[in-house]
Amino acid sequence: MTTLIALQAATADSSGDSLITRFADWAVGLMEIIGAPGAALAIAMENLFPPLPSEVILPLAGFTASRGSFSLFEALLWTTLGSIFGAYALYWVGRALGRERTRKIFGWLPMVDLDDVDKVEGWFDRNGSKAVFFGRMIPIFRSLISIPAGITKMNQGKFLGLTAAGSLIWNSIFVLAGFYLGENWHIVETYADVFQKIVIVAVVLLVALWLVLKLRKRKSKDLPLQPEYESENVD
Repeated sequence: MTTLIALQAATADSSGDSLITRFADWAVGLMEIIGAPGAALAIAMENLFPPLPSEVILPLAGFTASRGSFSLFEALLWTTLGSIFGAYALYWVGRALGRERTRKIFGWLPMVDLDDVDKVEGWFDRNGSKAVFFGRMIPIFRSLISIPAGITKMNQGKFLGLTAAGSLIWNSIFVLAGFYLGENWHIVETYADVFQKIVIVAVVLLVALWLVLKLRKRKSKDLPLQPEYESENVD
């Protein structure tokens, strides 16, 4: 309860009664009731529901550890286990979908050619290890990257190792920040929010560029062929 009171005092001036504050209250209450496994449960939910911000949960786990509810090692261990659990759940969603169902789903979508789907799948087959590892450190993608890994049936041992390594790095940064910042843990959220917005803008721009290129390609296919005029030789 002391951690929850400290949290409410730290966020009262900056956040008011926002959704993030209520979620933070819930997460800290969970950690105080069941200890470090509560951090694992919260971060697993974040993996399954990307709108929930890991940039809030992880510093809170460090903040709670700094208040003595559990150790820093437990915070790092359980948040990483939670990340692995959430990632595995989405991995099996991808395995359940499989290649053929995924192709059918994308085949129903406008502006999507199955050739493009095959190219993305081929790219993931070649670069899946890097995508899973580094994807764990990119907002939004850190959750979604598990699905194509399941669709392509990435080796489970490799998936586990890459997920654990990438998640441990990401989690350590935020948990340690929350631990050492203490009641000022919410400072981390500001910088993380900027990073997330940069990622979102980059994704929007890439999608817009892809749409423009697809429209141009489709328009060029629809243009009627111009008749070719053969020059007549005059004797």
